[in-house]
Amino acid sequence: MNVLVAGGAGYIGSHAVKQLIEAGHRVVAVDNLYRGHSQAVHPQATFREIDLADMQSLVDVLAENKIDCVMHFAALAYVGESVADPLSYYENNTAGTISLLKAMDTTGVKRLVFSSTCATYGEPETTPIVETMRQEPISPYGWSKWCVERVLKDYAAADKEFAFVSLRYFNVAGCATDGSLGEDHDPETHLIPVVLQTALGRREKVTVFGTDYPTPDGTCIRDYIHVEDLCTAHITAMEALRPGDGRFYNLGIGRGYSVREVIDSARRITGIDIPVEYGKRRPGDPAVLFADAGKIQHELGWSARYTGIDQIVATAWRWFEKHPNGYTD
Repeated sequence: MNVLVAGGAGYIGSHAVKQLIEAGHRVVAVDNLYRGHSQAVHPQATFREIDLADMQSLVDVLAENKIDCVMHFAALAYVGESVADPLSYYENNTAGTISLLKAMDTTGVKRLVFSSTCATYGEPETTPIVETMRQEPISPYGWSKWCVERVLKDYAAADKEFAFVSLRYFNVAGCATDGSLGEDHDPETHLIPVVLQTALGRREKVTVFGTDYPTPDGTCIRDYIHVEDLCTAHITAMEALRPGDGRFYNLGIGRGYSVREVIDSARRITGIDIPVEYGKRRPGDPAVLFADAGKIQHELGWSARYTGIDQIVATAWRWFEKHPNGYTD
């Protein structure tokens, strides 16, 4: 299959490109390199530096490469930044996807695998979270993704040949198990990279925001899904799409790990006594968030292979230890 990966130079997108190529697909990666890294793109992929707002360039690359399906990872994804600068998030995440859909419509590309988020659920009243729960985002980031889901539903209702799957991620973590790809964000806000950067001496300490949550150890609990499992789910969903499909799936491991458990895991894996500072809660941080991924397991046969936090942290440490400064090393 000829697959275009939007955001193919980013953390998740680059891992997806690698897996697609290894599965025998022909891949074209597009990325504006605002936060992506060209070094992360697989050498067997065709790479084009294109912004989603440039619809004509998207039309050209879709047509020239006879694309069968688009995987869409190109998004801004910092919750705090979205609160401070909501217009950029709606412009890139929502309007950018509409530009991509128009290009697909122009060239007759009828399949889309969309990178959505558990942020569309906001602060759910119960866990685990299932796909039928009320969606009430609490940030412009979450709303920008929710808006895309609404657009996809409406577009699919108008074009019966169009098929899409929207995959709602929980906390993506880990790095390629062969050590070839990693996680390199600026700024870095994800817990596991922050902890490992502290182990490497790039940060003075890890700050834990809140120790008085109603959880066994008082810190927040989150569902960490390995990036390779996530990408496998994308390929599985892509291959299952049929004309007229409109699917929604949660992607997670079905259980959570606390902030303290993640830090303890990193100490075990690295052998380093990582310094920690305890601070106050951050506004809007729910105590517990984890997925019920039973729907995709039942319908498509997908389930996560990496469910132990030590497994996940170990793959990340393999990358960070060899690339303490990210892709500049």
